[in-house]
Amino acid sequence: MATIPTIYFICGAGLGSSLACQMEAEEVLAAHKIRVKTEHESVSSVASLKTDVIVSAESFRPQIEKYEIDPSITIVYLRNIVDKNEIAEKLIPALESRAA
Repeated sequence: MATIPTIYFICGAGLGSSLACQMEAEEVLAAHKIRVKTEHESVSSVASLKTDVIVSAESFRPQIEKYEIDPSITIVYLRNIVDKNEIAEKLIPALESRAA
C-alpha cells in the first residue's frame, strides 16, 4: 500500500492565506480522487518541516528560499493561491511525479 503524501501550505503567519489555499487544494484533489494529508504552517517553520510537498504563494518564494529545505521536498509556488485551475495545473503533476 502506497503512503499518502503530506502537503504543507505555507504563508506568513500560517493562518490566513495558507488555510484558504489548503481548502481550495483539498477540493481540487478530492475532485481528482487524490488522497493526501494536508496541514498549514508559517513560513518560519519551513526549514523543520517533514513533508512531501510545500505549497505557497509566489510572493513567499524569497523567504522560503532563505531556508535550507530538505531537497526531497517538492515546492510548488502559485501566483493565485485560490485559483483551482492553477492549483490543479501545478500541484497534481507535482504529486504524480513524486509517485512515479
